Amino acid sequence: MGLVVTKQQRRKVRHTPQRTCVACRETLAKKSLKRIVRTQNGVVLDPTGKIAGRGAYLHDSKSCWNLAISKGILARSLKTELTPEDLEKLTAWMNELPESDGSVSL
Repeated sequence: MGLVVTKQQRRKVRHTPQRTCVACRETLAKKSLKRIVRTQNGVVLDPTGKIAGRGAYLHDSKSCWNLAISKGILARSLKTELTPEDLEKLTAWMNELPESDGSVSL
């Protein structure tokens, strides 16, 4: 006879949004990356992922942040020129991150 499927077996699998780190190009779950947003008031860190504006995602590692800031990858992703104030904020946020895990080899 046919296979009987109960309601419990038909549960839908939840979709997990994926995002790509702009520095190392690794794709991970959205909530495991940090979002930086370009707003009218400059660049801000978006812990909720809901602030309106052009956003870019980075790992929680200093190596990704350093690469994105120093090579201009973050500015290009946000389609803006980073001001000295923006760079100061980004560097302060980067310094609060844990040491690099060595996963980026560019």
